[in-house]
Parts: sequence; structure tokens; C-alpha cells
Amino acid sequence: MDSPKKLQDIKVAVDAVIFGYFDKKDLQILLIKRNIDPFKGGWALPGGLVLDDENLDDAVKRELHEEAGIKPDFLEQLYTFGNVGRDPRNRVVSVAYLGLVNPSYHELFADSDADDAQWFSVNELPKLAFDHQIIIDIALKRLRTKIQYQPIGFNLLNEEFPFSDLENLYKTIVGQEIDRRNFRKKIMSYGLLNETNNVKKEGSGRPGKLFTFNQEKYKELEEEGFYFEIK
Repeated sequence: MDSPKKLQDIKVAVDAVIFGYFDKKDLQILLIKRNIDPFKGGWALPGGLVLDDENLDDAVKRELHEEAGIKPDFLEQLYTFGNVGRDPRNRVVSVAYLGLVNPSYHELFADSDADDAQWFSVNELPKLAFDHQIIIDIALKRLRTKIQYQPIGFNLLNEEFPFSDLENLYKTIVGQEIDRRNFRKKIMSYGLLNETNNVKKEGSGRPGKLFTFNQEKYKELEEEGFYFEIK
């Protein structure tokens, strides 16, 4: 005779790894300071339990708005984390998301379960609650891979930017130097940048031209089978 089936008692949560970029600085991650136990007073990723009548995407957007006051420009599911014991209160399975924002367009505002919300350099993160360091490590690996075949990096730049900002962004994310000449040649060959009539003065050199990313052009090329690749 089969033994009686055990009823599940599993809760579902969402957590968000939101990356931001300040010009010529390290890649940043958004963290919130928890105001409830466990890990009260500690730093963690924005997130929380999914409501019974709520879709996953809606849940993570709600948590980001409640705990940090932001709406990401780019957001996608990253991975599911469900190891036993990852939350000392209950058995919790978390669906993690990867997001990108330009911090200059977002004013942080902590509320709900958060006492504070701040940007931290990926190279200088505080000790994190739960398994959030593991989640961040996986998100950073995904970002470093994804940015080389999909132009998501433009979500981290201003609407108008000098080409040097794009170079610095890619160098910062991949964590190594790039061949500037080949990088510029490949990017410009795709025809995805629109040159504006505006310039930006940097240092003692000649003012640099400003560009915008042509999202409509990219969508057209993508439908035709275009593959964005930067290596």
C-alpha cells in the first residue's frame, strides 16, 4: 500500500538583482536594508513573497516599487533558487530576476520591508542576507555573457551618450580591457547608433559627438535574424 502523500507547505518569493551604472564608476547593485527579521538591519536584494492572486512579473515589479521606488528599464527571469534552509522561517522557493536601470533616472525611495535602499559597487558589497550573494554571482555571470550578444547595455546609459561612455560600460561589465578600435568598428557597422548634433566636452580633448541607440532599427534587424555579437 502506498504511503499517504505529504502535503506541500512551500512559499514562493521573488528577488531582483538590479544593476545600475554611473559614468566611469564600478557596476552597481541595488540593495535594501531589511527592517524585519530574519536579518533585520542587514542588506539584501529587493524582493518578497508572491501574493495568492499575483503573477510573478507583477510581484517583482510591486516589490521593487514598494522597497526602492523604482521601475526597471529591463527585467527578465534569471533562475530559481529552492535549496532547503535558504530561509530560516519557512521553505521558500525564490524566482530571481535580473534588471537594468539608469540610476540618474531613478530616485530611490525605501518603504514597506525596507528601511533604506542604496547602490553598492559589485566589488564592495556588504555581507548579504539569505543566499543573496549566490544569486548576485549568477546574475553577474549572466549579465557578462548576455551583454555580448544582446544590446541590453544601452539601458544603463543616458538617452544621449558619447561613444566613450559605451566603451567604458562594456569594459566595466565584462571586467577586462577591450580593443577600442575593433569595438568601435563592430558597433558602428551594425548601424544601431544615431549621431546627434550635440557634443560633450571631456577633459582637455576635443568635444565628443553624442549618439542615441536606435531601438526600432534593432527590432527590425532582430526580426530578420540579425545576431548582435561583441567579442
